Amino acid sequence: MARFLGLRGRRLHYVALLGMVMPAMMSMGYNQGLLGGVLTLPWFKAQFPEIDVTSAHPSEKDYKSTLQGTVVALYAAGGFLGAITCIGLGDILGRRRTIILASVVQMIGALLMASSFQFAQLVVSRVILGLGTGGQLATVPMWQSEISPATKRGAHVGTMGIFVGMGLTLALLVDLGMSYAPNSASWRLPVGLPIILCLIVLVITYHMPESPRWLIQQGQVSAAREVLAVLRDTEIDSEVLKKEILDVEASLAIAGKGSLRQISQMGSQRIFHRASLAGGGLVLLQLTGVNSITFYSTTIFETHLHLDSTTSRILAAIYQLSGVFGGIVCVFTIEGFGRRSLLLSSATANTIAMALVAALSSQTTNSIAMHAAVVFMFIFHFSMIVGFGGIPFLYASEVAPLSLRTTINGISSGIYWALSVLVAEVTPIAFNGIGWKYFLIFACLNFVMIPIVYLFFPETAGISLEDIDQVFIMSKGWLDPVRVARQLPNKSNGRQPQGDRPLEKKDDGEPKV
Repeated sequence: MARFLGLRGRRLHYVALLGMVMPAMMSMGYNQGLLGGVLTLPWFKAQFPEIDVTSAHPSEKDYKSTLQGTVVALYAAGGFLGAITCIGLGDILGRRRTIILASVVQMIGALLMASSFQFAQLVVSRVILGLGTGGQLATVPMWQSEISPATKRGAHVGTMGIFVGMGLTLALLVDLGMSYAPNSASWRLPVGLPIILCLIVLVITYHMPESPRWLIQQGQVSAAREVLAVLRDTEIDSEVLKKEILDVEASLAIAGKGSLRQISQMGSQRIFHRASLAGGGLVLLQLTGVNSITFYSTTIFETHLHLDSTTSRILAAIYQLSGVFGGIVCVFTIEGFGRRSLLLSSATANTIAMALVAALSSQTTNSIAMHAAVVFMFIFHFSMIVGFGGIPFLYASEVAPLSLRTTINGISSGIYWALSVLVAEVTPIAFNGIGWKYFLIFACLNFVMIPIVYLFFPETAGISLEDIDQVFIMSKGWLDPVRVARQLPNKSNGRQPQGDRPLEKKDDGEPKV
């Protein structure tokens, strides 16, 4: 078979997006959203009475709520371990082999979960499932950002929001359809479905190119030149490719080999600053409150908004589908409006929507208020995905220097999963304890994000990954990158440098990776 399936340029990017990134991110969304609906299925509760909260005696309700939260959180705990493992393995194996390994581990976890008859096996399967998913999430966005041209990087990685939303929606629709099955297949088939998605990832990833930046980092410049020629659909000895490779080599020369110790140091490249922004973006994503609803969407509609079981499952699917539309908006606006504008507008809309959900859901005897709360949950999820669905993962890959990109992305993803554990553990207890006030907490957190993004997160749209290095090299303090980034010409819209210290204009040629 021809190398890279005989594809070049745009066609190769499309196959990478639809054949590899899409099923990988769909499997993540699917795994993340499935258990919230499965927890309420009669056959699942009969198989695992240890976490059956709805039928529990009042004296056992708090204990079983905590145990249920732990089972849900174990998936995120596995994700944390998977992300951290990538710190050591990512630069050794490369992007492709790491993704393949993570997919195999995820398949094992899904198989173990689908065949669970004992509570202990369910617990172990959740950890292994998360381990594989965490490895994928730490690597796929990074690989995608490293093979994409600067003018398309945001849109390509921004598709994460669409694909994760599709996975979440699929999980709840499958859960709804299988809920009518009169046996344990009602939950065993749904939890085994990610095996199919992972098989697709395995097959397509095998035929995809390795990241040219990783190849250069490993000293395989000739291989990187061949890959770039295919990705850019140009001649292997073109001046454009020579310039791109020289830029990457120069970036590596400035940063050095890269070590874990460097992350805690500032240095001329402001490594600690950049690692803080990479991890901080994913912290903000978790603090939007999206996973508090995603993990338990069906349970929230059924138990806390007092809707019937079928209606709750349908609404949970619609809730996730609203995120798909948010992802589409993100893809078509991320390069034109930029990362900052989408993050700021999203945080503002999230604040308003969450505040209204809290106010309306407090009216427990008012059915109209309950229905209105559902609508604003949909609006919240739409706006959240527009700004925070894929951008934080993209941003983590963009601001990290090449020599430490795998390490910083692994740590950032680890932080994301660690907070997922916290959210999954706390949410059932919080809803049982403070009810609607839990939404109010997230409204306040979203409000605080507005000045944080405005002051600290520089724009990266249309700027090559190597020029992003220059943004931080030229910065002297935590507030400087926002100003310095404005001085760089934007390759996606032809924007010229702003301010009174314009940077030396470079010979751009074609847009850089």
